[in-house]
Amino acid sequence: MDVNTLLDYLPLFAQAAVLTIGIAAMGVACSLVIGLLGAIYLYFRTPVLRQFFAVYIEVSRNTPLVVQLFFLYYALPKLGLVLSSAVCAITGLAFLGGGYMAEAWRSGLEAVPPLQFRSALSLGFKPIAALRHVALPQAMARAAPALTANTVFLIKETSVVSVVALPDLVFVAKDLIGASYNTSEALTLLVLFYLLILLPVALAAAALERKLRHGEFGT
Repeated sequence: MDVNTLLDYLPLFAQAAVLTIGIAAMGVACSLVIGLLGAIYLYFRTPVLRQFFAVYIEVSRNTPLVVQLFFLYYALPKLGLVLSSAVCAITGLAFLGGGYMAEAWRSGLEAVPPLQFRSALSLGFKPIAALRHVALPQAMARAAPALTANTVFLIKETSVVSVVALPDLVFVAKDLIGASYNTSEALTLLVLFYLLILLPVALAAAALERKLRHGEFGT
């Protein structure tokens, strides 16, 4: 292990880490929104949209991310739609994560007693207001463990976005290993940077889960 080599590689990995964090953040954010919309349509059994999201969830969760990325990056240009590497990575993460997030949100919504929603309607709440102010806060508390686990999972899935020529952490590590054969140094920094990204997220997720459990009607 050469310390000087580690120091030389450090700026390259730091730059790649910034890109990885940005891609992961946007992918997770988009997947949360997609998942929430899907869960709402499934929960209310909305015609057509319910069937659409049911099919989408099965497709997204039963195809590997690397296959989805290959399709976005290599197949879509054949159809006249060219996406950049970053857009492909974000779209792939959002597509994959949306299916998992939808199931997490749905399980949270279905765990809320239906009487609560009906009571809100009887008090004059419109369905959207009842969903926002009554059902969703409780659903989020119940779905928090699954949502945070999916978030960590999606961040780890960024390790495959290098297949679309995106200079993320894995891409930089492979590039340096191929150019200089300093395998130990490159892999050490790769592990350290993923730990630096994932450990704070995991700790924050655990803290959020405790806070939501504590605030859920005193339980």
